[in-house]
Amino acid sequence: MNSPTILYLGNKHGIKPLTMTVLNQTKNISFLKVIACIAMLVSSFFYPGTTIQAQVVPHNLLPSKPNPPKLVNDYADLLTPQEESQLERKLVAYDDSTSNQILIVTVKTMRGYEADQYATEIGHYWGVGGQGKYDNGVVILVSDGTEENGKRRYFIATGYGLEGALPAITTNAIAEEFLVPNLKGNNYFAAFDETTNAVFRAAAGEYKAPDNYRKRKSKGTGGGLAGFVVLAIIIFIISRNNRGGGGGFMSRRG
Repeated sequence: MNSPTILYLGNKHGIKPLTMTVLNQTKNISFLKVIACIAMLVSSFFYPGTTIQAQVVPHNLLPSKPNPPKLVNDYADLLTPQEESQLERKLVAYDDSTSNQILIVTVKTMRGYEADQYATEIGHYWGVGGQGKYDNGVVILVSDGTEENGKRRYFIATGYGLEGALPAITTNAIAEEFLVPNLKGNNYFAAFDETTNAVFRAAAGEYKAPDNYRKRKSKGTGGGLAGFVVLAIIIFIISRNNRGGGGGFMSRRG
C-alpha cells in the first residue's frame, strides 16, 4: 500500500510542504536517482540560487573528430601552422612517455552550452586519454568568441584518471595563471604552451594551486561542509550517468 510522505523545503519565501508518494515496490527506481533527488533537494536549501545542469551536448553540435587523429585542433584558426605542429609534437611526445593525453581544441562557438559542458563532452565523445572512455585525458578548450558577441570562453576538463592530480582548484589556478593572461594579450601559442607545461607538472605532482589562490577562492563561500558534500554527490552521479560514447581517440604508442 502506498504511504504519503511530506518533505518540507526551506527557502527565502518561507517553508513549503512537498508531498511525495513512497512506493513499497521500488525495483524500477534507480537507487542513484533517489540519492540524486535527495541531494538536489538538500542542495536547494544550502544553495538556493544553484541550478543543476545535466544536459549532454548532442554530438552533432560538437567539433568533428579529426581523421587522422591529432591532439591540437585549431578550429578557430588562432595558431599558425608552425605553432600548431610544434604543440602537436610536444603533446604526442608527452602521450608517448606518460600515456596521458592532452587535447587542445579552439572553436568559434560553443553552440550555447557552458564551457565545462562542451569541453567535458568532447573528452567523452572523442575518448580522450583512454580506449572508449574519458580517462587519462585533459581537454583544453578555448572559444575565440567571434560567434558569441565577442565573449571569449575557456575551460580545462580533466578525465577520471587524472582527477586526483588535477582537481578543479588546480586546473582553475593554471588557467588563471597561464591561459587567461596570454589569451587577453592575444598570445595564443604562449597560452597553450605555458598551460600544457603547467598541466605536465601538475600531473607529475609538481604543481599546486598557490596558497593565496586557495585563500582567495575560499572567501565568501558558505553553506558548510554538508553543502559541499551534497554538491559532490550530485556531480558524481551526473558525471557517471552522462558519459559519452566513442572509441579511443589516439591509440597508445610504445
